Amino acid sequence: MSNDHNLWYFENVNLFKILCPHKIKHLEEKHEFHSYDKNEFIYFPDEQARNIYMIADGRVKIGSYTQDGKEIIKSILGTGEIFGEMALAGEEKRSDFALAMDKNTSLCTISLEEMKGFMADNKEFSLKIYKLIGLRIRKLERKIESLVFKDARTRIIEFIRDAAEWKGQKVGFETMIKTRLTHKDIADLTGTSRQTVTTVLNELKEKNLINFNRRQILIRDLEKLR
Repeated sequence: MSNDHNLWYFENVNLFKILCPHKIKHLEEKHEFHSYDKNEFIYFPDEQARNIYMIADGRVKIGSYTQDGKEIIKSILGTGEIFGEMALAGEEKRSDFALAMDKNTSLCTISLEEMKGFMADNKEFSLKIYKLIGLRIRKLERKIESLVFKDARTRIIEFIRDAAEWKGQKVGFETMIKTRLTHKDIADLTGTSRQTVTTVLNELKEKNLINFNRRQILIRDLEKLR
């Protein structure tokens, strides 16, 4: 778990700082931030995969559609995170869609060619990018396994535990998860319903295992949250 945690920290915080073209002198002048309105698509399934995207501000939802048109949410990403990186693993056309979730979502875009050139010049960075891709694939595989074999309550609790492992901040014996996810967002990410998420979170709160508001979830003792 510690290796995954380090990769997640790298993914969530450091990558934007070292990769954004605005922070690379010879790329800075020819790059602009692009702004998207709430619920505006950044790309669609089957669209040519030409760019890697970094979130400067706001949130982005990554998902796909079933044959009958049902939306499946794979991840919700925030400031500092990247997406579209599967183009580096040979994805020629997008298998997912990317949608801006907030007003004035700001993205920094780097072309696939520029990214490959940057990686060729920095072998250590290149290795981390491919580890990042591997981490996301493992997370998706784990999510699929959870949807198939585990009940709704277990999926929600494991989602909270995973969020704590990846993004939580220790505060004494407690763990703080800063999040803007709504109960509906958590339901979409765990394949449950908003009502079920609300019921489970309230049950955990009544047992004094967690506390939560619109901006954060506080886990009293991570070991007791099973």
